[in-house]
Amino acid sequence: MAERKHNRGTGASLYSAGGALAVLVILVLANLILLKVNIRWDATGDDLYSLSEGSRNIISTIETPVAIKVFYTKDAVNMPVHIKTYARRLIDFLDEYEHRSGSRISVEVYNPAPDSEEEEWAQKYGVEGFDLPTGDKVYFGLAAMAGTREESIPFLDPTREQHLEYDITRMVTRLQRASKPKVALFSGYPVFGQGGMSMGMQRSSQPWLFVSELQKTYEVVRIDAAEKLIDPAAELLILVHPTGMSDTLQYAVDQFLMGGGNLMVFADPLAMMSQQPGGGEIYPKKLFDAWGVQMASDRVTADFDNPTALRGNTGQVESNPCWLSLKEAGLNRDHIITGRLESVLLPIAGALTWEEKEGISYETLIRSSDNAALVESFKARFDVAGLRKGFTPGEKPQSLALMLRGSFASAFEERPPAEASEGAAAGETTMAEQPAHMASGKAASIVITADADMLYDAYYVDRQNFLGFDISRIFNDNLNYFLNACEMLSGDERLISIRSRGRFEKPFTRVLALEKKAQARWMDREQELLRKAEETNRKLQALEQQKDKSQKLILSDEQEAAIRQFKQDRIETNRQLKDVRRKLRSEIESLGMRIKFVNIFLVPLLVSMAGVFYAVARRRKRRAENAR
Repeated sequence: MAERKHNRGTGASLYSAGGALAVLVILVLANLILLKVNIRWDATGDDLYSLSEGSRNIISTIETPVAIKVFYTKDAVNMPVHIKTYARRLIDFLDEYEHRSGSRISVEVYNPAPDSEEEEWAQKYGVEGFDLPTGDKVYFGLAAMAGTREESIPFLDPTREQHLEYDITRMVTRLQRASKPKVALFSGYPVFGQGGMSMGMQRSSQPWLFVSELQKTYEVVRIDAAEKLIDPAAELLILVHPTGMSDTLQYAVDQFLMGGGNLMVFADPLAMMSQQPGGGEIYPKKLFDAWGVQMASDRVTADFDNPTALRGNTGQVESNPCWLSLKEAGLNRDHIITGRLESVLLPIAGALTWEEKEGISYETLIRSSDNAALVESFKARFDVAGLRKGFTPGEKPQSLALMLRGSFASAFEERPPAEASEGAAAGETTMAEQPAHMASGKAASIVITADADMLYDAYYVDRQNFLGFDISRIFNDNLNYFLNACEMLSGDERLISIRSRGRFEKPFTRVLALEKKAQARWMDREQELLRKAEETNRKLQALEQQKDKSQKLILSDEQEAAIRQFKQDRIETNRQLKDVRRKLRSEIESLGMRIKFVNIFLVPLLVSMAGVFYAVARRRKRRAENAR
């Protein structure tokens, strides 16, 4: 019996050892098989680790292989935590490029320790190190190369993470080009930063940010006011605040369009960045008339559903309806330029109207709400409070940006007289000698925006200095709108879906709806108070005219009664306004408490209950099995 038990124990031990060995072999084989299988699943709600369709299309057409080298000092003990976190996400995201491209893109990560060979390569490729407060020098940048061409990002700014895919894909695209596409730019503002007192503005040493961004992708050609010919090799012509353009320059623009060139215009009825108001046409009216487009020079758009909170002359923060903070409802969701933008800021914009011309299509890109209308320009700057008085919305939303597409007729019946060209070189071709086009030979596109100040840096970017690097925090989609239009009009549409993915933050739409509802009620009360004040003033003036000369400095009983009544009405109206604000805060706080309850208590409670039910069910099942 003892021998049988011993044999049984020995057999069980051998069985256990054989089973463990079999499990080990199975695990090794499974790992070897799965090693060849690359399964990737992006479970994030916004697909943060997935490439957009535009990037995938670009990667699929790469002809010259691209090598991306990331230089990141991961062993630095004092590296800021937010950079460490961003670096992990960055490397994971770059792995998606390598996976999607097959062998077209390779990603290599280097740790440039002090005085190492990796540090020398980082410096050679233009990746700059920055000094931590502890004195350590660290690196966080990347370089990409294809053939003999190189591109680099000296510092990977964590605040630009929402634009990371665009930055990488744009770099890959540029590496595939033999040369940059050409874009021509004319502006009444000193956007290039060179100086003087152009259009009454002060000297600016730095180019505007939109010009710097444009120069990263394009060869930007500056157009002067005396230009007689736009380079036909340019794929796009941009006009920013084009005031006082001569017939010669307008004709050059006209002929560029007739030759099939695309055009982008930023015209402004109230140019705040100019210190010289008035003086000449605010936009090339002759060209606009030929396109069928009009814009009032003395009217701007007031939109009470899309105001911007600004500090007024009295120091109080007020909602200015002429500074338009437009959200998704004001952006054309069906158009490739604005389809995935989230917000744009138009500081005092005009409005565009049009009469349809044969062979030309018109499509609004940006529009106001229904609660908008045109108001006098001077009120937008000096009488914001008065805009509420007697405000009546227009019959339809105002068109703030417009796209035209088709074959255009020339704005000129004949070539304007040739101007003398002083110091022209012998044999130089003048404007008069250029062949004239009276109609467009092929379809062209024009994008017109009724505001030019939106391109000024302060209206879309906040600049800061971090460890010696200039960091730009983009807080709306003004720059995205401009660059989207540039890319579409210059012929490369694949990057559009990347750039216009927008920010990942989600607005509290319920809170915004509550504030809008309260604002409407508040404005009604305020207008009522203004009407009563005017009525009281009229009564006082009428009573004043009825008194004789001896009573001019004495208030009559009727005047005192009218003043008392007005004061009582004002106190009651102010009480009602406070009540509206108090109820608004109460509703917002109540909504916040409900959200906190769901997140902090309800969800964990439901998960716990599900776990308890599962455990109880499992225990019952085991008991039932044991009972059998």
